[in-house]
Amino acid sequence: MQGQKHILVVDNDAARAQQLATILAFVGEHFHCYAQDEIVDALPTLTNTLTIILCGDVSDAVVTLVKRNPSYPFLLHDVIDKQKLVGFVNVIGDVSAPLNYAQLTEMIHHCHQYHNKLPINKTKNAGNAALFRSLVGGSAPMQHVRFLIEQVASTQANVLILGESGTGKEVVARNIHNLSDRGKAPFVPVNCGAIPPDLLESELFGHEKGAFTGAISTRKGRFELAEGGTLFLDEIGDMPQPMQVKLLRVLQERTFERVGGAKSIKANVRVIAATHQNLEEMIKTNAFREDLYYRLNVFPIETPALRDRKEDIPLLLKELMSRFESEQGQTVRFTERAIASLQEHSWAGNVRELSNLIERMIIMYNEQVVDVSELPKRYRHIDIEEYNPEYPEELQEREAINELFAGFDTDTDDENINDDSFMAGFEEQSSSTVQVDKLPADGLHLKEYLADLEVSLITQSLDKNDWVVARSAELLGMRRTTLVEKMRKYNLQKTDG
Repeated sequence: MQGQKHILVVDNDAARAQQLATILAFVGEHFHCYAQDEIVDALPTLTNTLTIILCGDVSDAVVTLVKRNPSYPFLLHDVIDKQKLVGFVNVIGDVSAPLNYAQLTEMIHHCHQYHNKLPINKTKNAGNAALFRSLVGGSAPMQHVRFLIEQVASTQANVLILGESGTGKEVVARNIHNLSDRGKAPFVPVNCGAIPPDLLESELFGHEKGAFTGAISTRKGRFELAEGGTLFLDEIGDMPQPMQVKLLRVLQERTFERVGGAKSIKANVRVIAATHQNLEEMIKTNAFREDLYYRLNVFPIETPALRDRKEDIPLLLKELMSRFESEQGQTVRFTERAIASLQEHSWAGNVRELSNLIERMIIMYNEQVVDVSELPKRYRHIDIEEYNPEYPEELQEREAINELFAGFDTDTDDENINDDSFMAGFEEQSSSTVQVDKLPADGLHLKEYLADLEVSLITQSLDKNDWVVARSAELLGMRRTTLVEKMRKYNLQKTDG
């Protein structure tokens, strides 16, 4: 824990400084008094300074001190020339004379908030993956979560983490553990909803040999495995009532017995619980014990839903993609438009849903750039014109010929179909087809000709087989799926009559 912060009173008038010191002592604040020429040299050597109260005739050296120390909040009291300090935003208030208790305590509160919300505090851990893994983000909700973690980590208080599924409740619990003096001891997670009720007691407290059928040896429970460390009880709302009573006893007495045992075992374990359920509503329906709730809810932390911190999505994308690249050697990138579209999504599955989406995009577009059109339909919240490239005419005609060839004998592995066999296939399929090896005198549009020829042959086969696709495909020597694709391409439908 950080030590008590001190208030520095800077005044050349000893009587006025003493009067201010008396009031500070009365309200329980720690303080030191300095003359103006002393504070310039003393401030760099001091730690845990809450604020500096400037009094009387402020010297130029003190004005320079204010300018060079933006991380400290300054207060004024009975200052003669306040114009000297106009424009310095770290001069946050003026304590009026005569001194007013209510005003002084309010100004002290503002000074604490000035320290709590310093930009350096917002960013110093935001990018530290080892310290706050997955807790990246500069949004106000995430800054508050990190602040709460730092405040409670070094205490022994029980913590209750609330929030929707996928918001990172276990991540918060692990960070509390890592920042605490228990950080080198075990962190043991238990999902209370994933263990059958009749096995949960043994899972938590262990059992003695022969305690029940199948207990062939003594087994330690999670409380013993977490000795000296942290036990994380996830989905505590799913814990059955009988186990709630036993957990309450452990929290109160710090002892427990294994199933089938009579020996009391001390539990030096910090308990952190989490749930996505509304425990207060469950108390009203007697689904959760009120006394256990207040034992666990010493220090609540609520993890924000992703939809409430959408400005963090770009940073989360960067963090998650870096992790996939590190773990799998694969990654993907997103255009600015794709990121903007993702920021419009509601994210019912929160960060877990975002992680799953990135993994899916990596599978489909590894090492590529993903735009809105590549995102799954439900994530497309921005209307953009999809990029459709144009190709040289020669390439298009070549593709048309390849498609026509591909329509026949697609089950064969022979890629070198010779022209004679291809023409023979045409003649077998349709005696009405014009001879295709002679160019008309006035020429032809090859691409259109080949398309018309393909449509003609497909239509004849469908008509001949009463539009039964499987038999028509067999007659054309192609797969059924290939024929279906071509019918869709040419919009071929059976007409009534």
